[in-house]
Amino acid sequence: MNKFKLDDQVKITAGKDKGQTGKIIKIFPDLDKVTVEGKNTYKKHMKQQSKGGGQIVTLDRPLPVANIAIVCPTCKKATRVGLEGTAKTKVRICKKCHSVISFTKK
Repeated sequence: MNKFKLDDQVKITAGKDKGQTGKIIKIFPDLDKVTVEGKNTYKKHMKQQSKGGGQIVTLDRPLPVANIAIVCPTCKKATRVGLEGTAKTKVRICKKCHSVISFTKK
């Protein structure tokens, strides 16, 4: 079971966006990285295509999982995630307030 899920609210703990919060929009489990909406952005200069001119595009780069912490919906603090339960049913819990961290799936 992965400790981070889509649409989780996370706080960035390292890097140029340290201290900011955002929502996870994409997960790369094989690279141990996640993309946070509107954070860790950079600008890319695109060449001119057959129609229209060149342009500058702003893109979001993935962040390492080690540089983010989940924000507990109950205590509203950045915390680590623990797993609790049996082999078949596991739930994520907040290490600070020991409440279950649920997530909504689209």
